Amino acid sequence: MVSLELVLGIVVGTFITVLIEEGINRVIRRGAKKAGTNPTVIRDIALAMRVIAVLVIVTVILSLTGLASQFTTITISGIGALAISLALQNTLSNILSGILMFHDGLIHLNDTVEYGSIKGKVVRLAMRNTWIKMDSGKIAVISNSLLAAGPIINHSATERISRKYAID
Repeated sequence: MVSLELVLGIVVGTFITVLIEEGINRVIRRGAKKAGTNPTVIRDIALAMRVIAVLVIVTVILSLTGLASQFTTITISGIGALAISLALQNTLSNILSGILMFHDGLIHLNDTVEYGSIKGKVVRLAMRNTWIKMDSGKIAVISNSLLAAGPIINHSATERISRKYAID
């Protein structure tokens, strides 16, 4: 027989997980849209967040029903998180750097930027990298973690950035 506490725990755990997932999704979507990111990338991010939320909900349900001991659940979650973080370390670094750059408004499409010896116009902003079309016509693809580490010079955003951060 299913107890009221079990049902309540499952409902509350699911509700909290969905709220957190929606909040994170909203922040990521807002930053990606500001940056002019392709809608397909935004949908892919939302899908990945849903998969993670479903996994968390399943783990909560297994823990609450007693089908998995807390030790087993924590162990499996920890090993899985470690494996994923090690496998995706560079990708996650690029994605987080991209989100932070987009949120800060450091670069937008069509900005003229300079990074090291590369100078040109931003033609594509993605979650993992940024494409810059140089004056020679060649396109340089630079990972967002490298751009975020800088130094990057944005020749066309001085007024926008000065206004946003109250720089005189």
